[in-house]
Amino acid sequence: METLLYLAGILFMLVGLALSIGLHEIGHLVPAKLFGVRVGQYMIGFGPRIWSKKIGETEYGVKALPLGGFISMSGMYPASDGKPARGVFRTLVQDARSANDETILAGDEERVFYRLPIFKRIIIMLGGPFMNLVLAALIFTVLASGIGLQQGTTTIASVNECVLPAGTQQDACAPGDPATPAAEADVRPGDVVVSLDGVPVSDFAETTAIVQAAPGETLDMIVLRDGRETLLEITPIAVERTLTDASGQALRDDQGDEIIATVGYVGMASQMGLIRQPIGTGVQMVGENAVRVAGIVVQLPVKLWNVGASLVSDTERDADGPLSVVGVGRIAGEVAATDAPILDRFVVLLSLLGSLNIALFVFNLIPLLPLDGGHVVVALWDGLRRGWAKLWRRPAPKPVDATRLVPVTVIVAVAMIAMGALLMIADVVNPIALFG
Repeated sequence: METLLYLAGILFMLVGLALSIGLHEIGHLVPAKLFGVRVGQYMIGFGPRIWSKKIGETEYGVKALPLGGFISMSGMYPASDGKPARGVFRTLVQDARSANDETILAGDEERVFYRLPIFKRIIIMLGGPFMNLVLAALIFTVLASGIGLQQGTTTIASVNECVLPAGTQQDACAPGDPATPAAEADVRPGDVVVSLDGVPVSDFAETTAIVQAAPGETLDMIVLRDGRETLLEITPIAVERTLTDASGQALRDDQGDEIIATVGYVGMASQMGLIRQPIGTGVQMVGENAVRVAGIVVQLPVKLWNVGASLVSDTERDADGPLSVVGVGRIAGEVAATDAPILDRFVVLLSLLGSLNIALFVFNLIPLLPLDGGHVVVALWDGLRRGWAKLWRRPAPKPVDATRLVPVTVIVAVAMIAMGALLMIADVVNPIALFG
């Protein structure tokens, strides 16, 4: 059964990845067709063709390896002028020009990508990443506001009998240790906190905030016990404690150290549960994830070096480091096979899929060909040249011939393949230890 669940987790991510790639390419396809560009192919995956069907002028299909996708637009670059390419990479440049020329059919010379206004070209190229961003926002909104995030509820799980010093290794009360305010107030496991200091509370984070802000003050606390509301009086004491977020994780400063402050303390803990969040939380999560992924991309050379070093040493992989499709699938399988409630496992899998779409969004904005961001840069450069010529009342320059950048494109493509190979090997030989 565990093996079946593991495989089901992998299948979930493969289907989710194929869906994400398909929507990415639709983000390119729809505006391209709206702007009149001839689109010859819409393909999901690479390698041998599994299925395809031609509808109108476009062939739609699926290929064997769901590691990407593409649409084939007519005239991505200007038609070649017949002059032979020069330089070390002249064969590659010439091949790129020939392949581009083949997409420009007789009678469709005006339906080519490079003739579009600059803003339309940018809209087409940003359409793919935008679809990944929208899908991520939808996923995280469903998670946060539809299902809920794992946080402390208002139900008390445990009450500490005594106050233990911060940072102590002591895990049991000794004679003479002072009782906690919660124990003195007769708070019991199973009590549901209704209000504190006259303020209704909906989760444990709100309860904690009131307690921490009121050391030495006596607070009225109404709890639901055995179906009845019971009034208790509780007086938080001042202690040094590590500040935590709503999910119970320690807050850290810019240097990564835990934040310790003098706060009110009563000595009770809550049960964890899925708490629905305000509707805008999903968008906020998208922003936080995008910033985190962008940080990984900026530090990608260093992180890849560390991944390579982990293959020849006993060091563990960085849990916040890059992953290949193999690594994502492996984590999905482990999550699906864990001994946890089905809803909890589904939440983690959806979160992984949302993060994957954020990664696709950010990575495709890198301003290098063959990525979408590279095509945007070419369009902007073309627009800048045209604007400069217009400003000085000069004839409009010829469209930018991006086939000259084929050498850079090849270098980037080779680097991406090498990166993918390295990460796949690392995800097999030294995978990230998600569950220790």
